[in-house]
Amino acid sequence: MELRKQNVSLRMSSADLRKIKMIASRLYARDSDVFRFAIKTALARLAPLHELNAKGAELLPLFTEFGPELTNYFELDTDRLETIVNGDLSDSMRRVERGDLELLALAGQEEHYAMIKLRELARRPVNDENGVASMLREYLFDKYIAATPVRP
Repeated sequence: MELRKQNVSLRMSSADLRKIKMIASRLYARDSDVFRFAIKTALARLAPLHELNAKGAELLPLFTEFGPELTNYFELDTDRLETIVNGDLSDSMRRVERGDLELLALAGQEEHYAMIKLRELARRPVNDENGVASMLREYLFDKYIAATPVRP
């Protein structure tokens, strides 16, 4: 493994660059320190994606933690989520159902429609007060991660 550091070039909007500079100034740090912190933090939160054996329900906490930001930023639709989450997974107990992946894709784009779909799939009353992201997180946790899953 090569331990040498490398320079990386990236494009940023002037507004984002101003924010980086402001944060660096307030922290009495260099702009590059803020970039490295942001990248290391994001990589730590995205860690399950660079673990090749992490598939199916194991990836749900990642997608529910980031909520719509991840699906919107990378324009992940149901088909792409299916490939990323389930891929070639043959274990039916770990696979995430397509309808639930559709919910993940919808949550950031069409909140109202996602709420209707969530009520339909949850087969129980859902509380609108917490918002779609919170309800979706609870639904997916109960169904795939909790000790006694509610899988049909």
